[in-house]
Amino acid sequence: MEINVTTPALLFPAISLLLLAFTNRFLTLANLIRDLHARYIAQPNEVFVGQIANLKYRIRLIRDMQAFGVASLLFCTASMFALFAGWQIAGQWIFGFSLILMMTALAISLREIQVSVVALDLHLKDMEQIIEDARGARK
Repeated sequence: MEINVTTPALLFPAISLLLLAFTNRFLTLANLIRDLHARYIAQPNEVFVGQIANLKYRIRLIRDMQAFGVASLLFCTASMFALFAGWQIAGQWIFGFSLILMMTALAISLREIQVSVVALDLHLKDMEQIIEDARGARK
């Protein structure tokens, strides 16, 4: 397969948007962690412990997503350089590797989404308990 310098350049917008999305996830989790920390200090609760563990794991996943995304961009750029220099086969292999790195970042992103659903379930479980307690008090 023959590729030229513009082929890897097509990934730049996609990689940039993914990195932006990953950063937004990170910032959202950072705010949640700060809020949860303040709430836990004010009133320790077992539900908070589960949420904290979940958030720590999600932060690590996001760190890995960002690392693989940045590595993908780096190898994509290296591929463009190799193709520009006339090293066709090296450029193709480097580009292929950048695609593998991007797929890895996306797979980790999928895992982070699954874990975030578990976090939402923790919130719902807490709310369901409050609702059950309120119904029991009314009877």
